[in-house]
Amino acid sequence: MDKRTAGIDLASEEHRLIVVDADGQRIDERRIPHSEEGVTRLVRRLLELEVVRVAIEQPNGLVVDRLLDAGVSVVAVHPNQLAAARDRYRSGGGKSDGFDAYVLAELARTDMHRLRLLEPDGDETKALRTLTRAREDLVEQRVRLANQLRAQLEAFWPGAARIFADVDSPICLAFLERYPSPADARSLGEKRLAGFLARNSYCGRRSAAELLQRLRAAPQGRAGDGEAEARRQVVLALVAALRPLVGQIQLLTSEIRGLLNEHPDGKIFRSLFRDPKSVVTAAELLAEIGDRRERHPASSSLEAIAGQAPVAVESGKKKVACFRWACNKTLRSAVAVLADSSRKHNPWANKIYTDAIARGHDHPHALRILGRAWLRVIWRMWQDGIPYDPARHGSLNRLLAVRG
Repeated sequence: MDKRTAGIDLASEEHRLIVVDADGQRIDERRIPHSEEGVTRLVRRLLELEVVRVAIEQPNGLVVDRLLDAGVSVVAVHPNQLAAARDRYRSGGGKSDGFDAYVLAELARTDMHRLRLLEPDGDETKALRTLTRAREDLVEQRVRLANQLRAQLEAFWPGAARIFADVDSPICLAFLERYPSPADARSLGEKRLAGFLARNSYCGRRSAAELLQRLRAAPQGRAGDGEAEARRQVVLALVAALRPLVGQIQLLTSEIRGLLNEHPDGKIFRSLFRDPKSVVTAAELLAEIGDRRERHPASSSLEAIAGQAPVAVESGKKKVACFRWACNKTLRSAVAVLADSSRKHNPWANKIYTDAIARGHDHPHALRILGRAWLRVIWRMWQDGIPYDPARHGSLNRLLAVRG
């Protein structure tokens, strides 16, 4: 039987499947409802036709998991690759789900030298990735709500936004729940504030007198009674939305810490950080890099997927290095956190960063240069299964020897 390939264009309610033979001729085309029966029928049909590869835009998700579980080879096609390939198969400028499925099937047939089969990570890594990405989504919501809360307070009661370091901290949310407006805090004195702090287990370094001075030293709002009451209700609503969100983020962080400690590669990524609070970033690095070593046979592959390696653009005699937009954004952010934290205590990392700044690069570019250097170290650790050890770090030891 000819080698057959397929393309699946995913949608929320219905998927499009097209199967082509070795010559690119369509031999099957159908719509598949996104239901248990539909997904089962999709897998069964691919196995009946002995499809050797299925191309799909998403590298993960329910359909991808079901295909992999059934032993179907799946290749992920980046949306940019699909967009660039459309013009090869059409004369007009149209686009349809069926056409995209056909282009995907053709790419799986003709362009495997540009693509790579999906290699699923282990269950522990998938679980860690699920938790870290969910936590990131909740943090984005928390930041958005905290900004709204801060804006409300600055409009009619600036002191409440400045009494504590973070407006979305548990102690500040408890304070705003009890004192959501200047009128509610009219009788608040040092003794009453001290009692409030004790009841809420305040662990800050400032005394009740200092905090009260902060509250009273801020500018006074001039909102009328109606506006003040309206803003008071908004403050209470935002606090009510933030408190459970902050609690769930703390709960997810605890779950992430536990999974990271139990993961076979957990020690490798925990060893990159000095601060125990960096557990989330360590978990993000592990979850996004994964546990399949064959996925990145060289560090250059990891540097590219993390957005730390530039893209070379050539035109005639002109050759420039451009920022890499197409990458794993979560992994790029985690690498930037590692680079920024390490430059403050690691002499080797600090030298790479300061040398980049001296060459005229700005802060983000210098962090990417340092991040790329770190990824080479991480790749070696990851391949060998050995945690980071400064005593084994040649570049660091050479630098310390010169300084000594």
